Amino acid sequence: MRVVLAPDSFKGSLTADAVCAALEAGVLRAVPDAQVVRVPMADGGEGTLDCVGAATGGREISLDVSGPLGAPVTARYLLDTKSSSAVVELAAASGLPLVPADRLDPLRADTTGTGQLIADAIRRGARSVLVCVGGSASTDGGTGLLRALGVRFLDSSGNDLPPGGGALVRLARVEFDAVPAEVRRTQFRIACDVANPLIGPEGAAAVFGPQKGADPAAIRVLERGLTRLADVLADRLGIAVHHVPGAGAAGGTCGGMLAVLGAEALPGCELVARAVGLPAALDGADLVLTGEGRLDRQSAGGKVVSLVARLAAERGIPAVAVAGQIVPPLTALHDLGLTAAFSIADGPRTLDAMTGSAAGLLADTAEQVLRLHRA
Repeated sequence: MRVVLAPDSFKGSLTADAVCAALEAGVLRAVPDAQVVRVPMADGGEGTLDCVGAATGGREISLDVSGPLGAPVTARYLLDTKSSSAVVELAAASGLPLVPADRLDPLRADTTGTGQLIADAIRRGARSVLVCVGGSASTDGGTGLLRALGVRFLDSSGNDLPPGGGALVRLARVEFDAVPAEVRRTQFRIACDVANPLIGPEGAAAVFGPQKGADPAAIRVLERGLTRLADVLADRLGIAVHHVPGAGAAGGTCGGMLAVLGAEALPGCELVARAVGLPAALDGADLVLTGEGRLDRQSAGGKVVSLVARLAAERGIPAVAVAGQIVPPLTALHDLGLTAAFSIADGPRTLDAMTGSAAGLLADTAEQVLRLHRA
């Protein structure tokens, strides 16, 4: 019996690889001679670096860079010299968890550190860079990232704007003379799992600003700044990203990269699945186990479980999800091909108790799923 394990991480509890280990233990209790294939997954956000690194064998590079508010942080990225490619997680250098809750500064936070990681990868020979966006602390339209690659953002007096989305309301022009030739020759891809546009009621400032500490007044400033950025880039480059789906990801970083770097934005899950070889791993499987911490209707919108269910259904393979919490209805996931879903909770528990016992609960649930499937 061939069983493929392709879960996301259980955020705050277990990495995707640790989830695979727990599921495998349960599978082998029920079917000791099962052939178990581990394919830890991610959706292009947190954990992507580990998944891709485990699959490709790339080298981790650690670098001291500028954090969301300018203080130095140590971040890592993945470099594969054989394919001249790199994988950068925005959250590693510019993520919201790097800013204490009492120091959130949505008008000043920026993505410079992520750009420094990219610049270092390019200096080391990377000519294809995958940027995994999500979890950002900023709403700067990617200007910090682009500034680290040589782009200048100037006010009407020709002075460089200070970091952050709040300053973009004073943007007058953008200059590219200092962008190195190596950057211009680099192919950029963006792993993105949201479809929000750059501006408007569903845009970066309105939807994601509050979780970064923006009150209504700050949201209005950030909205004006992103609009000004999009207007100036459209005038300078002839590329309008105001309402492009996904341009609002990571505080508009996706939009800035699309316009300035010619980046290609693709669903994060699909990029990760391709990188870790999930489609090939599914060939010949009898059962697929997937899962994430919380399973609800949003899980059908480009998350790991939805992709695994769809790929399994295309091959006629039953796919079962396990989760810490399940919030029905799961109709959309079932329509995509998910056979069934099970919660690992074995009774009333606090969140801390669930988190601490997640590995054992996953193994127990996997064992029961396999016993039922075999029967």
